[in-house]
Amino acid sequence: MTYWAEHAWLDGGVRTGAVLETDGGRVAAVRALDAPPPGAVVLRGLTVPGLANAHSHAFHRALRGTVQVGAGGARGAEDGPGGRAPDSFWAWREVMYRVADNLTPDSYFALARATYAEMALAGITCVGEFHYLHHAPGGAPYADPNAMGEALIAAAGEAGIRITLLDACYLSAGFGTPPEQSQLRFSDGTAQQWAARADRLTGSDHARIGAAIHSVRAVPADELGTVADWARGRGAPLHVHLSEQPAENEAALAAHGRTPTRLLHDSGALGSGTTAVHATHLTDDDIHLLGSSRTGVCMCPTTERDLADGIGPAVALERAGSPLSLGSDSHAVIDLWEEARAMELNERLRTRVRGHWSAGALLRSATEHGHSALGWPEAGRLAVGAAADFTTLALDTVRTAGPTPRLAAEAAIFAGTGADVRHTVVAGRHIVRDGVHTLRPDVPDELATAIAAVH
Repeated sequence: MTYWAEHAWLDGGVRTGAVLETDGGRVAAVRALDAPPPGAVVLRGLTVPGLANAHSHAFHRALRGTVQVGAGGARGAEDGPGGRAPDSFWAWREVMYRVADNLTPDSYFALARATYAEMALAGITCVGEFHYLHHAPGGAPYADPNAMGEALIAAAGEAGIRITLLDACYLSAGFGTPPEQSQLRFSDGTAQQWAARADRLTGSDHARIGAAIHSVRAVPADELGTVADWARGRGAPLHVHLSEQPAENEAALAAHGRTPTRLLHDSGALGSGTTAVHATHLTDDDIHLLGSSRTGVCMCPTTERDLADGIGPAVALERAGSPLSLGSDSHAVIDLWEEARAMELNERLRTRVRGHWSAGALLRSATEHGHSALGWPEAGRLAVGAAADFTTLALDTVRTAGPTPRLAAEAAIFAGTGADVRHTVVAGRHIVRDGVHTLRPDVPDELATAIAAVH
């Protein structure tokens, strides 16, 4: 397939008129051309590498609109541990558990397929699915112990995007505390039993397998190394929720006299193959440990603000040596353009200083760095030999119209949204054409039906 991009992000800048030839799922040629050649698919707008959503919990999409109300109106929410207020993170978690209890392999497949199709419509070509919903309610394994994970892999395939299934080890409710009733379906009992089950997962053309430590709360300190070793032995990415809430830091210090970051360091879990998710509440020593080990950090600004988590030290982490990627996490919105923009704007609010990242740097976090974090280093750029994954954002909408082509990247990053995406191509295949999903033509209806089935 040959595509002609009206404007394309190439070599760190915007080029007007570019041919992208694809073959075997890769970019076979890139050349400048002012007008589309005969037979080429025309992509009007700014074409950039496909976006990588480095942190997703697909079933959280069913929570959108049901958990956003504040104190005094938290419909269906209950006080969390320790009598926390109805609008706390912990009350949100209880609502999330109730949705999780209703999921089966079939209903999760339908929900994930619709969620991943929504991602494709927003320009996302690869998702990192942080997966811990392994077993049936109560903890009994399915006949296929990986039925839930395989459902997610199949869902991504039918939605037309790539997936890295980050199979998560989740063994306890807290430091030295066994799983609660709602958490039993997350647990394999021990890290060794988790590894035995994860060994049975296999990738495919559109899917790769990685590992995850849910958190240092959920995996005992003496078992962290087992998960890290599993990932290292396979050259697979390793992800971990890190210091999302101050309560996690306080509990780690009380139990071990060390911060969560230090616990991961001491277990050998940090390094260039690891991505810490959130990393919101860190000490200076934590930042040094992450940066000096080249551990990546995935920021999820729309979730972090939705859950009132706080603003993480992204600038300090990057300066210390941590590559930054982006994720939509709980899917309060699915919009990597907004995640990129929010990282910069959050930092402006925190520091009252503008201009921490250029549009190009934010775009790299949403593309190249995200794909690397998910174990797809061949994706995330428009270059010969790279994966033929790209997306086109319109430059003539009410949000993006006006700036000259030279400033197209700035218009896209600082004003564009997923609603402005017109085309998404994965492995050379036209998945979204003129704003319509070619494989799932009625994504809103699929979402509504799938969400209703799990409430």
